[in-house]
Amino acid sequence: MNIKWFKYAAPSTFYPLAGRMIPWFWVSAILFIGVGLYWGFFHTPGILTDQKEYYRIIFPHVASAWMSMWLYIVLVGWALVGLIFQTRISFMMAEAVAPTGAIMTFIALVTGAFWGKTSWGTWWDWDPRMTSELILLFVYIGYMALQSAIDDRRRADRASAVLALVGAVTVPIIFWSVNCPDPNQCTALHQQSGMGKVDPDIVIAMLVTSLGFWLYSFAIIFQRVRNIILQRERNTRWVMELPEVKRGK
Repeated sequence: MNIKWFKYAAPSTFYPLAGRMIPWFWVSAILFIGVGLYWGFFHTPGILTDQKEYYRIIFPHVASAWMSMWLYIVLVGWALVGLIFQTRISFMMAEAVAPTGAIMTFIALVTGAFWGKTSWGTWWDWDPRMTSELILLFVYIGYMALQSAIDDRRRADRASAVLALVGAVTVPIIFWSVNCPDPNQCTALHQQSGMGKVDPDIVIAMLVTSLGFWLYSFAIIFQRVRNIILQRERNTRWVMELPEVKRGK
């Protein structure tokens, strides 16, 4: 591994790097989300198994559900790195990831509720998949609440990181509930997942939309982490010398 990459563990060097990456993430996110949703809404079959046109909600639903789990893994990864190496930027990244992960989880729950009402006649069913996703939302909220409740920043980072590690058990539970090989072990209203059984156009639209959500997530995360860096490092000389900080005075 090239040792020069370790210099980005310092907020002063990561801040400009994130700034350079944000426009690329935003442009790519808009492009992929636009293409994915357009393809999903207008170039996929009109019927999926026994579903009608409302099945198209799966494109934002699946993308947000995947991102809710992926972002939590990213959060846990940064929190673990922070605990092991005591790198400030790791805790800052974990803090920046949490709100976006919570938003993605909320979108997955809301779009799933609309699907449930039109497909099964109920907004909510306490099956393993819905319940575990709801628990994941509570874990995200708990992480953010713990961050805000402790005034000492170092203690807040460590305590919330430990909470994130404990909450990581929800991710394999969600994955198992969606990919359970025996339906009798996880009775649910959801259809069993299985890309091989789905029309290729639907799979392509779903994957492209999901990639767009991934790019959007990191665009907004990098914007947020820059704000966190400015807030935490506001009394340092390098922050006070930034052009955007000088203009704001």
